[in-house]
Amino acid sequence: MSVALLEHPEPWSEDEYFALGETSNRIELIDGSLWVSPAPSKRHQHIAFLLAMGLYTAAEQAGLLVLQDVNLRLAGGRILQPDIVVADTDDVGTTVEAGEARLVVEVVSPSNAGTDRLLKPQLYAAAGIAWYLRVEQPQDTVELHLHKLVDGHYALAEVVRPGQTLASDEPFPFKLEVAALLRRRHRD
Repeated sequence: MSVALLEHPEPWSEDEYFALGETSNRIELIDGSLWVSPAPSKRHQHIAFLLAMGLYTAAEQAGLLVLQDVNLRLAGGRILQPDIVVADTDDVGTTVEAGEARLVVEVVSPSNAGTDRLLKPQLYAAAGIAWYLRVEQPQDTVELHLHKLVDGHYALAEVVRPGQTLASDEPFPFKLEVAALLRRRHRD
C-alpha cells in the first residue's frame, strides 16, 4: 500500500475505491474506510477453491454464478470481497449487487476471525442476503456453519463436520461433503 493511501484525509468514496484498480491485497470499503488485508493463506485459498468447485454445478443448474473474491456492494459505501458469492448475475463488470447474491461464503482464518464471525454477517444481514455460510477451521479440520436470514439477523440452520454432508434445498439445491474440503497436496 502506498503512502498516498494512508494519508487520505477524508472518507473514501466508491469512485475513489474503484480507482485503486486491482491490487495484490484484499481491500474492502466499509462506510468510507478502507479495510486492507493481505492475501489469505494457501490453505484458506485451497478450501475456498474446493468450495467453489463443490457449489459450481448445483449453482449453474439453478441459473446462478459462483464467483470468488468479487466486489459485493451491500449499500452505498459498503463493498466487501467475500471468499465466494453465489449470485443471480452475469459475468460482466466488477461488482455484484446485494440483491443478486443468494449465498455468501467466508472462510475464517485466525487473522480475520472476528470480522468473519461478527462484522461481516451483520453487514450481509443488513443488506438482506438470505444465506451465509461460514467455514471454520478448528484443529486443522473443517466445519460448515450454514445460516439463514430470519427477522434481519442470521439464525444457525445447520453445522456439519468431517464425515458429514451439508445438503440444502435453499437458496438452491446443493450438497457439500466436508471430507472433500480436507484434500491436501503434500510435497514429498
